[in-house]
Amino acid sequence: MNQTPPRRPISDLPVMASLLDSMLHDDEGQYRTLCECRPKPYVLDDHTVARVIQVFTQQKADLPLYQQQLSHWLEGDLTASQTREVERLQGCITKLQEVAESILSLAEELQQGTIESVLRKSDLELGLEFLQGKRKR
Repeated sequence: MNQTPPRRPISDLPVMASLLDSMLHDDEGQYRTLCECRPKPYVLDDHTVARVIQVFTQQKADLPLYQQQLSHWLEGDLTASQTREVERLQGCITKLQEVAESILSLAEELQQGTIESVLRKSDLELGLEFLQGKRKR
């Protein structure tokens, strides 16, 4: 059963703006942090990567709800500044979608090299990966 959340009044626009701006800032920081782990994914554990995947999969699924609210506001009688802000936030949602997809893609990649995935391999497997250039010191 897919329920539509209640519509918020336009007076909630500053709250929505603060929420989406903060979310984008935090997500971009999370992406940078994960990028730093790319050359050494073994610094991450399975639980951490699984949690990142869970959180950003849910966030990606929630973004259409924000988009619906913004579209609803655009259908109303807005001032010019409210219209500009709603349109800016629609762009923010597009960026959030892109960042979430980048994070999920990177997390899937990192999942292959977590400390647990390394520990599950035999010395022979690790040695072969090193010799083939798939693994660095």
